[in-house]
This record gives sequence, structure tokens and C-alpha cells, in this order.
Amino acid sequence: MDVGVKKSVSIPIEDKGLTTAELLVQLLEQAGVEYIFGVPGGAIEDLNTAIYNSKKINPIVTKHEEGAAFIADGYARVSGRLGVCCSTAGPGATNLITGLVSSYADSIPVLALTGQVATSVFGKGAIQESGEEGVNITSIFRHFTKYSGMMINEKRTAAMFEKAFKLAFSGRKGPVHLSLPSDVMKRQAGRSNPWVVKSKTRLFDRASVKKASEILLRAKRPAIIAGWGVVLSRGAKELLELAQFLKIPVATSPKGKGVFPESHELSLGVLGFAGSSVAREYILEGEVDVLLAVGTSFNEMMTGGWDERLRPSKDLIQIDVDAEEIGKNYPVNMGLVGDGRTVLREIYFAVRRQLIRNSDQKKALENREIPSVAKLKEKHPVTPSAKTFSGLYHPQKLVEDIQKGFPDNAIFFADIGTSMAWAIRHMIIDRPYSFYVSLGFGSMAYAVAAPIGAKLAFADRPIVALVGDGSFLMNGFEVATAVNYNIPVVWIIFNNAMLGMVYHGRKLFKQPIPEGIPSQYRRVNFAKVAEGLGARGIRIEKENEITDELIQDIMATGQPTVLDVWIDEEVVPPIHSRIKTVDKHFAA
Repeated sequence: MDVGVKKSVSIPIEDKGLTTAELLVQLLEQAGVEYIFGVPGGAIEDLNTAIYNSKKINPIVTKHEEGAAFIADGYARVSGRLGVCCSTAGPGATNLITGLVSSYADSIPVLALTGQVATSVFGKGAIQESGEEGVNITSIFRHFTKYSGMMINEKRTAAMFEKAFKLAFSGRKGPVHLSLPSDVMKRQAGRSNPWVVKSKTRLFDRASVKKASEILLRAKRPAIIAGWGVVLSRGAKELLELAQFLKIPVATSPKGKGVFPESHELSLGVLGFAGSSVAREYILEGEVDVLLAVGTSFNEMMTGGWDERLRPSKDLIQIDVDAEEIGKNYPVNMGLVGDGRTVLREIYFAVRRQLIRNSDQKKALENREIPSVAKLKEKHPVTPSAKTFSGLYHPQKLVEDIQKGFPDNAIFFADIGTSMAWAIRHMIIDRPYSFYVSLGFGSMAYAVAAPIGAKLAFADRPIVALVGDGSFLMNGFEVATAVNYNIPVVWIIFNNAMLGMVYHGRKLFKQPIPEGIPSQYRRVNFAKVAEGLGARGIRIEKENEITDELIQDIMATGQPTVLDVWIDEEVVPPIHSRIKTVDKHFAA
């Protein structure tokens, strides 16, 4: 009897591919995402596990979900790349709202990933449920995102992610949201096909560009207003090129500060809130005949409450990527829908082509004198800061010392409040994309958290946050986030023991407002708070203590640092235009 040899039989194992959570993380990797900012929780543990297995994505755990959204925004705002934040279900998701609304108002591409209880228990009262029944988180988020969807079908994972990504970067950019039910995250979603992000399409109307170039060449006293849209499109080079070629003075909106070098002979400075007297006189009182507005919606903060004097005597040309913004607040003679950078470049080319065909126009342009911006600057010199009776820092002097001490490549964030007003008025920004204020929604504490994301995007540049003590009290624990990951941001707190915009604003109204809900409180020692959070804390109580040597020491140390600067609380900030607007439009 022959004894046969037992052969092993290989049974093929079905390759089910990736779970939904794993596929989602792989898609994030393919999109170039390096960081996810957020707070963990039970509803996103599957996402957590997938991130744990990723070699490309680094999770940054923040101290609050609002901070996570602000940090993701800061990363996206300075880099132009996608910022990603995450949270667990219910209150974790709703805590993201203020940050995402800020991104929506300022057109910043941020992806929010929020956990969700299993679909099998929808409507049963599961803790933190926010599904189709009861609190509907996707419906809530649709009001302030470009897209909000819930992943119900695991086979649609790639399609939904790609839709969200494309919407975040198309047209007017903005935040998007995906809700992730825990049972769907566990399901097998198959394998993803590598996808390539298509190059951006930058459209423009050639006929309108040609007409705009002709109007600008005929102008006798033209001006340009450059807004936030020029920053978003990275159009600073094209703006400078066109302005110099046509010899046109340029003002910026408060959010656009620095997109045109403020030391340039054609710079008028900031128009609007805490802005320049030079810009105000040239544009509002100088009989401008042609005004080219690029990437600005003519909002309250830039127009001083929609001042009618801003309208030029002949032609208003408005360029915006969002057609709804054109002519919304001021009637325009010509609206050009398109990316600011692209349209500016095409106008420049159109002007040059026009001059080749018309020698008389070329000669006229060559003989066009640069407007007397220099005379206006002599008429409105920057006055030195006065000495304070208290011996504490004068806020103007503080801003000047900060700018003088930090390197030219520093990126500054200014928070909502008087710190922003002093920075807009007295900082001179010559390097584009180096000054950021979140003025679209005006969220206090934005500049406490957002600089952490900015530092991760630009590790080789100093990141400096100018914040009020009121803002720091709202989100200051994100300093611990920077400490935890050794992210060396420098926070400079304007410590005046009050909500300064409220305190001084109440006094400046035609009918002063009493302190019914007090705006003042006891002065906090933020240097000790910083030390308790693991950062370096430095207390500054006298003027001139912020020296070049101190700043060099801070830079050399390379650790998160908080400068608690006690400023004179009675110095009135440059917020008068804002108070006039409120008195004019919002008073009963």
C-alpha cells in the first residue's frame, strides 16, 4: 500500500482592501496633508488608528476644538495648502464652529472631520449623537462651509473626499466638512485609485480686460485699492508690476496690509479701520477719477462705513473671484470676475499691447508724473508716541519696538481688538504675506492659536502674535499645545486689564455708554501663566525693556515664549473710524 504524501493546500485569502478610515487617511496623504489638529474622542477612534498607522500625517492634539480650527486656519492661511482639523461627535464638533466660520468669512481652505455615533443607533438618544434625527451636525455646518456631508456609504468615500477637496480650493475658497459615523469608518471601502489634483483654472474675460486697460491709460488721477483677494491669489508681484508701470498709487484694505510694500513711493498705506491719513485724503478727498479695486468687497472696515466719497468721479473697476461681490456695495462701471493675480497680469499685458499700437498713449504715460504721494506723507507724518504718565509701555512704542527687533522675514498675526488697531496703524509691512488679521468674522483669540499652524508651515521664519489680554484669556491654553510639540511661537500680550475696544469705544461714542457690563478686570500675570504651561514667560512693566538683545535671546532660545507687556490702559487706540461707523449706521 502506497502512502501518499500530504500536500498542503493554499487557500486564497480575499483582499478586502482598506477600511473607510484607512482610505480617508490615504486620501489625505495623497492630497499632501502633513498635520491634523484636534482633540481625540470615542467617535473618531477608527480615524485615530488609521492616523497611527500613517507615516506621513502628524496629529497635533490641541487644548480645545476651537483652537484646533484656528490652528488649521493659520496653517492654511500662510501656506495656501489644506488645513485639517478633527473632533469627536456632538460638542466636540460644535466647538469647531467659530473657527470654521472665521475660515469661511476669510476664504481659507480648511477640512473639518467630525466623529459621529454609529448609524445603527441614530434616533435612540446615544450620547453626543448629532445625526439625521435630533441635532443635525451636517445641516448646522452647511451654513458656514462650502460643503458638509455625512459618509453613509463607504463606497463613496473617495468621491466625497475629492468633492470636498475641490470645493475647498475652487472659486472663492473656503472650509468643508465631513461627518464620520463610527460604524461606517470600520467598513471595508476597497482600494483607492491614485488621484491627481488638477491644476487651478484661472479664468478672465479678455474683452473686459482690454477695456479696463484703456480706461486706466486715459485716467488723470487713478488709484488702486488692493484687498484680501490679492493676498489669497498671491498676486503681490503682479500688483506691484502694474502699479509701477502705470504710476498709480496703491492703498490696501486692513486685511490686505503689506500686499503692496508700504515704504514704496506709490504706497498710500491702509484705507479704513486704523488706517493712514494719506490714504484717506488721496482717495476720499483727492478727486480720484478712476479707481481699480482688486479683491475687496468694500466692507465696513475698509470703507469707513461705506463712505460715499470713495466713489470715483468717472470709473470704478472691480475685480473679484466671486461675482456676487462685484457692485454689492458701490455701483461699478466695469466688473471683472476672476482670480486677482491672473486679471492683474492680463491687464498689465493688455496695457503694454495697447501702448505698442498707440504711440501717443505711450508718450503720455511716459510723461505722466508720479502723483504727489510724498507731499501727502510730509503733510501727515507719523507722530512719535507720547510718554505715558504711568511709565508703562505706550502701545505705539510697543509696536515700533517689536517690529524693529524682529527679523525682516518675521510673520505677524494681530488679534481682534486694540492690538490690531495699533499694529495696522504703526507697523510698516514691506514683505507681502507677512501680516495677518482675521477681520472677516472678527473672532477674538484667533491670533492666539493660528500662529501655531503658521509656524508648522514656515519653520524657518519667526512667527509673532500680537494679542490683547482679553483674547489671551479666551484661548491662551493653546500655548501648552506649542510647548507639547516644541513649536516656538512668540506671543506678545498687550496687557491693560480690560477689553480695550469696549472700554475706549464706550467713551468715544457721541452718547457715552456706561459700564453696566464691566469691561475692566484685575490685571493677570501672564508670565506666570506661561511658565505654568511650560513656556518661557517674561514680564515687561516699563517702556524700552523690549530691546534688540532681548528679542535675539528669545530667538536663540527657540522655545514658545510669552511676553506679558503692561501697557498704559488710558492711551486711546486709533479706533475712531469704527466708532463713527457704529454711531452712523447702528445707533438707534
